[in-house]
Amino acid sequence: MHILDWLSTTAFPNEACFQDPAHARRAYGAVVTGMLRQGVTTASYYGSLHGEATTILADICLERGQRALVGKCNMNRNAPDYYRDASVDESLQVTRDCIEHIQAIDPRGDLVRPVLTPRFAISCERQLLQGLGDIAARNRDMAIQTHFNESEQEISATRSLFPDFANEADLYAHYGLLGPRSILAHCTLMTPYETQRLHDLGCGIAHCPTANMTVGGGFMAAPVHDFLQRGIKVGLGTDSGGGYSSSMLNAMRHALVASFARDYMNARDGEAALSLDQVFHMATVGGAHVVGFGVGDFTVGRQFDALLVDVRESTGGVNAPLEADDSHRIMVEKFVMKMTET
Repeated sequence: MHILDWLSTTAFPNEACFQDPAHARRAYGAVVTGMLRQGVTTASYYGSLHGEATTILADICLERGQRALVGKCNMNRNAPDYYRDASVDESLQVTRDCIEHIQAIDPRGDLVRPVLTPRFAISCERQLLQGLGDIAARNRDMAIQTHFNESEQEISATRSLFPDFANEADLYAHYGLLGPRSILAHCTLMTPYETQRLHDLGCGIAHCPTANMTVGGGFMAAPVHDFLQRGIKVGLGTDSGGGYSSSMLNAMRHALVASFARDYMNARDGEAALSLDQVFHMATVGGAHVVGFGVGDFTVGRQFDALLVDVRESTGGVNAPLEADDSHRIMVEKFVMKMTET
């Protein structure tokens, strides 16, 4: 199913339910608890378009100790009447209210921080993009997240709505939404120009292999090795709505599968597949760099953010049981490749 069709038939009807605060509290509580159980200590959340639901999500993240960027989704067109912002002014005001709430509950941003969240250009009128860019200009350290070059259908629709821009990089940059604090999900179909532009602007990429292989209208495999070779920040994402799993371990596995497939399909281009070390880096340090939290490794001065894993219990796969002479590296490899999702 193509991404825009999937949004209309599946995502929007489900997201509309978050207008009910009780539903939001129940659903977001389950999400945050589930992610923490899976070892996801830091997340960047696209909330629904509802201000109250978004603040509920921020409250839950803070209460349960998950580091998180939390954003109210901005979208005032190309969505059902029952699920869109009523106007540009309302969308921006609710966004400002959410920012104020999040900064009030965690003034230093130790755990929870706001993130500007235009869903994608298709769902935002120009005035809305400009308004979000104005907020970004007044808050230079605030993160911005959006979907970027996710599928051919999405790219084509964006070009038809913004014919005066040759590509999405120029479009978002024009409205002040690209920079070192930008988190661009997907980036599966990139031109050399756009890739270089993201590098020059210091943007980060959230690689979401699970979603790219299940929603979008085809097998999508982002050119992640090229991003890394160019020095672009890349972290792993789950895109939990578009994918079927919020497990970072599954995202690591799928990143490897996607890169192997891309390596095979593009063998003549000389693009190498990702290594386990690169994928592990994207799931830890890489993701921390993209979201802007000082975590992800054990460098002096970092905040402590780590998992204690008993591989004797976790790595019970029948294909690769632990052996007495396994090195630490082999134990980690078996943990990544064989641990079941909880």
